[in-house]
Amino acid sequence: MTWQQNYDPLSWWPLSTLAAAVPVVTLFFVLLVLRRSIWMASLAGFLMAIAMASFVFGMPSQLIAGASLSGVVFGFTRIAWLIIASLFLFHVAVESGQFQVMKESISGLSADRRLQVILIAFCFGAFLEGTGGGGAPVAIAGSFLIGLGVPPFEAAVLCLLANTAPVAWGGVGNPIRTLEGVTNIDIDLLNAMVGRILPPFSFILPTWLIVTMAGWRRALEVLPALLVSGGSFAAMQFYWSNYQEAGLVDIVSAIFSLLVTVVFLKFWKPRNLMTSEANASADTAQTTHSLSSVLKAWSPFIVTSLLIFLWSYSAFNQYLTNKALNMPAPWLSGSVLRMPPVVAEPVPEVARLDLNVLILPGTAVFFGAVLSAFLSGMSFGRVAGIFGRTCRQLLPSMLAISCMVGLAYITKYSGMDTVMGLSLTRTGWAYPFFGTLLGWLGVALTGTDAGSNALFGNLQKVTAEQVGVSPVLMASANSAGGVMGKMIDAQSILVASTACKLSGREADVFKAVIYHSIALACLVGLLVTTYAYVCPWIIPGGP
Repeated sequence: MTWQQNYDPLSWWPLSTLAAAVPVVTLFFVLLVLRRSIWMASLAGFLMAIAMASFVFGMPSQLIAGASLSGVVFGFTRIAWLIIASLFLFHVAVESGQFQVMKESISGLSADRRLQVILIAFCFGAFLEGTGGGGAPVAIAGSFLIGLGVPPFEAAVLCLLANTAPVAWGGVGNPIRTLEGVTNIDIDLLNAMVGRILPPFSFILPTWLIVTMAGWRRALEVLPALLVSGGSFAAMQFYWSNYQEAGLVDIVSAIFSLLVTVVFLKFWKPRNLMTSEANASADTAQTTHSLSSVLKAWSPFIVTSLLIFLWSYSAFNQYLTNKALNMPAPWLSGSVLRMPPVVAEPVPEVARLDLNVLILPGTAVFFGAVLSAFLSGMSFGRVAGIFGRTCRQLLPSMLAISCMVGLAYITKYSGMDTVMGLSLTRTGWAYPFFGTLLGWLGVALTGTDAGSNALFGNLQKVTAEQVGVSPVLMASANSAGGVMGKMIDAQSILVASTACKLSGREADVFKAVIYHSIALACLVGLLVTTYAYVCPWIIPGGP
């Protein structure tokens, strides 16, 4: 049985677009207007997606069931498991006493809370995004900032904002490789083009974070450090993406920025410190530790980061993969046909049910936490107790994740998200701007830059050729614009709220970041439009 996606089921594209948007609008209406919990909002959106897919888009019930099952499995294995493992790691670090030394080592670099946010949310978060991504930067960095005395709500918002510019190269460059696969454009061209769009935003991001956190006056007090941190990251991001390869862009840029910033802070200090009450009361800035003590304290995160990188390394990943546990999704794989103009000719949608938990980033984090716990002298019973408490704490979030990803999968396989995307391709000469927003929309819907590239990458290429702008530019704009949608996708909001212990306040977190997301996405769109019409010579391979 095969079923063709219909991108205009109501025979008038504005009405079809409105129908396609109903599930997502329902989710945010219940969350923001009715102010219900995230799991209730996710369930409402999920049920509405089933209704629209069935009664408007004509998707057979068997395929809806297959998409729902695939979404629930993906939601638990790829998202929920990573959240559980990340919080488990944090709890191990706290209960072993190592986190206290970690806090004091950061305070030893600077007792200023603004600079601690840059070191953890921006530099360390970018490193975590490059090694594995998938929510770990927000979950781990958010928990870390709370431990340093940053208020939970502020920590969640800042980590969501910080986890933007690095996203295009997250998971050892997976979004760029995905974009190459769906467009057949040389990866070096895509890598270089994205590396000419995002560095300006990497440069301003630390300043944007601190202005959001403390206002312009307090941000200007630490402006030299913000410029050093953002400038070093942006410079290395440009160099590595344009002259090296795609896999290590985030990792190398994050390490370089962290080292340069740390060295700079050895010679420069802000005149007026902004400290948290927790740091001030504990007087952590006066506590010093030997290098061996600091390395031991950081070992949970060092070991975990190395394991995440090892898990992402293709050869090791293939070694762990059990083909028997990676199977075609029941009732779904090969049964849905993507249709022109999204593709040149009808193409079956491949859907797989991957139950091989060994290859997941969450498993790397889990093993890192267990290994660190045993190295710190914890007993098996104590480690099991910490893990059990972590799982019980996250039970409500698991339901929300299941419904949320089920919704995303139904909108994907029914073609609803493509309908919304196609509406943005009808903008003529303004397409470079709105095409960038298409990437933003894609990440907001799918939760990943790689997912947005897989969904809209080829559409960007085809439309660019029709409009007369560079396919390299617009395919890259999909990925670059998409990173600004990462902070508002429902999965990221849930990860931030759960990790920062803000269950029930997801609507407040969303409201706090939505304006930043729109503003940054529009700025990316303006830059892409400038590249398209004012300075096309900047596009690698020619316009």
